Amino acid sequence: MRLRILLLAAVLAMGGGALYMLQGKQQAPKSKTSAFKVATVAPASIARTVRLTGQTSARHYVNINAPRPRLADSNRLVLLTLIKAGTFVRKGEQIATIDGQFTADHIDDVIDLVKQADADVLKRKAEQAIEWESLQQTLRQAKADMEKASLDAKPAGILTQIERDLLELNVQQTEARYTELLKSVAEQKKSFEAEIRILDITAARQRRHLTRHQDDLKKFTIRASMDGLAVMQPIWRGGDMGQVDQGDQLGPGQLFMKVVDPKSMQVEANANQVEATDLRVGQHVKVRFDAFPDLELPGSVYSIGALATGSWMQNYYIRNVPVNITIAGYDPRVIPDLSASGDVTIESADNVLTIPVSAVENRDGRAFVRVSDGGRFVERPVTLGIRNESQVAVLSGLQSGDRVRVD
Repeated sequence: MRLRILLLAAVLAMGGGALYMLQGKQQAPKSKTSAFKVATVAPASIARTVRLTGQTSARHYVNINAPRPRLADSNRLVLLTLIKAGTFVRKGEQIATIDGQFTADHIDDVIDLVKQADADVLKRKAEQAIEWESLQQTLRQAKADMEKASLDAKPAGILTQIERDLLELNVQQTEARYTELLKSVAEQKKSFEAEIRILDITAARQRRHLTRHQDDLKKFTIRASMDGLAVMQPIWRGGDMGQVDQGDQLGPGQLFMKVVDPKSMQVEANANQVEATDLRVGQHVKVRFDAFPDLELPGSVYSIGALATGSWMQNYYIRNVPVNITIAGYDPRVIPDLSASGDVTIESADNVLTIPVSAVENRDGRAFVRVSDGGRFVERPVTLGIRNESQVAVLSGLQSGDRVRVD
């Protein structure tokens, strides 16, 4: 029994081996080219791009600064009301108000000063009118005395020489007194005019003082000077940086908001000083946003900085050139201060033969590829054109449909 089992196992093993050998002979031999990755040459569009990164901003905007009150004690300004960040505002719309009670109280004091200055002018004019009339009365009396002395000095009867001399002296005395009074009245008139002028200037100064603070009070109500999106600015609050909000204190002239035109967005980017040599104003750009991976907008290079700049965070020999990219499309999600990138098209070509960069071998300044030919690879020189990170254009040496080895 045991012998039969061993014989049966031997027969089965021999049959399996024969079947395996028969199947192996029936399989076709593999091609030598199947051991390598190949790519098919085909016409396509290709572009060489440079990626720039930066953040969004608006080309058209207005800065909203805290007013500068012309009052020594109003150095801290408190925001009483403030529009919500991200609100679209219209030109002339109220967007913020600042506490102006201190200035309003000061205006009340200045109004009293203006009234007092005007009253002083009227009072002094009345006093001068009385003094002027008194001077005129004295002048008329002096003139009458002079005329009477002249009449008395005329020959009338027989007068002694002494009497005639006395009359003549009286005429001279009254004439001198009248002349002196005339000069005195003229000088007094100028003095009165100067005094009133000083009082008028004082009153005008107080009125300008009042107008100045009234204008300051109007500026505490802040209105938008253009249509746009309200963008709040960061502010130090209790040792921490945060977005400005209602109730915060501002310094005179401090920037706390911007009103931006959302249809004039741009990307403020930086280009490496080597890459910058390929950039030109007007080049097409595809703009993408880190916050919205599915969003892509067209753009173009708007401006290129004339000088490369460094940063204290980098080595001194590393320089970047500022580049501004305008965004041609519009999307309400695009607001200032978003991180973004732009793929700048340096050069492009359509309907050209392309192959992977890894299929090209360079030797002695020439380019070669290995083309599949009857189950083997044949080396062939090629002339190349535009190249990017993954593809390269072939100007000559290959035809559409050729299959090249990819290393």
